[in-house]
This record gives sequence, structure tokens and C-alpha cells, in this order.
Amino acid sequence: MRTAALVSLALIAACNRTPDEPNTVPTLGAAPPPPAAPGAARPTRVGARHVLVMHTGSQRAPANITRSREAARARAQDVLNRARQGEDFAALARRFSDEPGAATSGGDLGVFGHGQMVPPFERAAFALGVGEISDIVESDFGFHVIKRTQ
Repeated sequence: MRTAALVSLALIAACNRTPDEPNTVPTLGAAPPPPAAPGAARPTRVGARHVLVMHTGSQRAPANITRSREAARARAQDVLNRARQGEDFAALARRFSDEPGAATSGGDLGVFGHGQMVPPFERAAFALGVGEISDIVESDFGFHVIKRTQ
């Protein structure tokens, strides 16, 4: 259990980045956030859960990840479809996520601010309203489906 927790923390830290790192990772299906309504404040911190689906080319993919990029995207699409049909997001994360800690955390990433996650993930998470689910987002770590919680 302790090893899984440490691996989970390492993966969460790996998804984080410093603000000076360039954005070199494309996103799939994620449009830029819409302009804020006049007078509306943009959040400075959000809370989110996610399902991470890795493939053999994913950064820091463990040896037991043997699926192709295409198979990983198809699995992420299945998760997205289930989530949008109302299945419990935490249960989906426990079942489908390759994040080591997801089995116990249900994919909960807690609350984070700007500059703490890789750019494609950050853009998608901050563009969501509370309770909304993202399209599939691709990062160096694989495919993410994100649900904003706060």
C-alpha cells in the first residue's frame, strides 16, 4: 500500500510542471476556454478528478502498460461516454485509470492552481464549470478525462 501511494504521488508530481516549461503537447477535442463573461471572475484554483489512460509511448508508463496509443484513446472514449451517461466518475477512475493511486483516490487530484499541471490538462480543467466533464485531453502521460469538482 505504501509503495502504491508513493508511486501515485510521483505520477501526480510528474503531471505537474513549472510555469516556465513550454507547451509542447497537443490536445484532442479540447477547445480553448471561452472568454469570460463581462464582470465574471476566472477561478485561480480548481478541484478535479481524472481518469488517466496510458499507452506504451506515454511518459513514465510502467512496464505493464502494453496498449497502443489507439487502444488507449478508445478506452478513454469509453470512459468519457460512460461518464457523460451518468456513471459515477470516482468508480470509473478506480476501474479504468492507470494512475497508481486512482484505486483508492477515485482519481481525485484535490485543488490546484495555475501552473501546477501540464498545460493541456490545466487548460481543460480551468475551462470546465463545476460538475462538467472534459472531452479527451492528451498529454505526454496519456489520455485524460477530467471532471471538475470545485
